Amino acid sequence: MTDAKPPAHLRPARVEKVAGSSGTGRDTAGGAETGTKAQPTGAGAHARLDPAAELGFSGAPGQPGDTGDTMLHAQRTWDSSLATNRLDELGVELERLRTETKDVTVSVSLLVDGWPEDVRKCVGSVVEHTNARVLAIDLGDVDGAGEVLDELAGLHPDRIAVWHVAEEPHWRGGTATWGECRAKLLRLDESDVHVLMDTNVELCGDALTPLVAAVAEGAVGAGWRGVDFPDGEPEPVQMVEPGPGTAGPRRVRALTGELMAVRRGPALGALPEDADYGRNADLALSLALQQGPLQQGAPKQGPLQQEHRELVVPEEPLPAVRLGSHDVDPGYDARESRRNLDRVLRILGTS
Repeated sequence: MTDAKPPAHLRPARVEKVAGSSGTGRDTAGGAETGTKAQPTGAGAHARLDPAAELGFSGAPGQPGDTGDTMLHAQRTWDSSLATNRLDELGVELERLRTETKDVTVSVSLLVDGWPEDVRKCVGSVVEHTNARVLAIDLGDVDGAGEVLDELAGLHPDRIAVWHVAEEPHWRGGTATWGECRAKLLRLDESDVHVLMDTNVELCGDALTPLVAAVAEGAVGAGWRGVDFPDGEPEPVQMVEPGPGTAGPRRVRALTGELMAVRRGPALGALPEDADYGRNADLALSLALQQGPLQQGAPKQGPLQQEHRELVVPEEPLPAVRLGSHDVDPGYDARESRRNLDRVLRILGTS
């Protein structure tokens, strides 16, 4: 769980911490002292030998020194201050979003079909960096991934709920399909916001709050990565990721399912339950979320604002990384992803 202490804020770097403060004063990288110290002698032995050098500027007092060194120091001091201020701003904004969404309940849903070490990192990162509950279905305990889930659930029984099924995933020749399992997780969930997450994604910080905030403010879905179709066709697609300098969350045409927060109610009606495989089925889900009539003037859904059927990616990059590709048989991948892409084509043709 997130610790109880308020978020820390990095203070602007002190100049003497950025640049060297001993020796000749030319160590502008802040590294170890180079050069020879003058031994203190006489009445002024404890006086400051060169205040300018202690601040990282080069040259003896009264001399112009090395202009290039001085400019390098000044640039580094300026850059470090800007970076620190930016981190401060992000911390303040994240805390504001946490406050605004404190009454919104959130669950992260996982389909576990192998790759036990990735499962350990994925689930552990959710527990460490967020307050969300984890709902996981284990499909056949592939490579011991189900045992890892049980171990983690034993350590965090109030945060992790696990269901085991004997059927192996469809991509391994089993009968457990992506659509049926995702639908089961949606129906088991009672939260306001349901987060679909792949087990090859690890959070490096609180990546959920910006997504939950966007949904709470009215979006029907928000994701780590979005997709646009420049020519109205699913191929080629244009990936959309958060980036500095954007003015608020960016609206996109569809979302990928590796990390996607949705309103649970609309998602139940939009999910393609007959999809055997997840690739491109996530695009179909997000596209379908935007369809259907809106209930004009409908009251707020608990802590969520009235939905406006938009899909968005956040303003800033999210602290999340991919752990690697979970590859399946190439022939299966091509066949099933194409089938899901045909579904996307049909949705685009009616939107």
